[in-house]
Amino acid sequence: MNAREEWFDVVDEGDVVLGRERRGEVHRRGLRHRATHVLVFNGRGELFLQQRSLSKDMWPGVWDSSASGHVDAGEAYDACAARELMEELGLAGAVAPERWFRLEATAATGMEFCWVYVLRHEGPFRLQETEVRGGGWFRRDRIEAWMGGSPEDFASAFRVIWGRLSGMGWPVGGMEGGVR
Repeated sequence: MNAREEWFDVVDEGDVVLGRERRGEVHRRGLRHRATHVLVFNGRGELFLQQRSLSKDMWPGVWDSSASGHVDAGEAYDACAARELMEELGLAGAVAPERWFRLEATAATGMEFCWVYVLRHEGPFRLQETEVRGGGWFRRDRIEAWMGGSPEDFASAFRVIWGRLSGMGWPVGGMEGGVR
């Protein structure tokens, strides 16, 4: 096995592990697997969005959650969320932030069961160039207008997340941070 080759847990409709498979095969066959998304808010109530690297195999160059990624085979959701904060945003000492809500595995999420986490952090971030092209802080009304006019600018799973956020309160003020 190639040391750099990614392996994911393949799961059933109840998110129970059935076995393991290579990343490419999971995506090619549309198998259910796991991912995490972390939404990072600052004290002004703005959400940090990342623009995905142009070299990404899925959704290159579009805007996405603050940090997101696949759960590796044998890895827990919370460990993945903390790892993605470190890898993509450079948050050393990151621990899993608060779980907020869960998405079912559907075609719109890329057949990924997704736990969505929320974190309050002011930055700055050290973006990983191989994963993240850029990023910025955005107010809810700005994202709402952008999403309404150009939904194709956003990764599919983030559009699903945004649909859930539209009916929820915006988590600002008094949030506990998950980074020490």
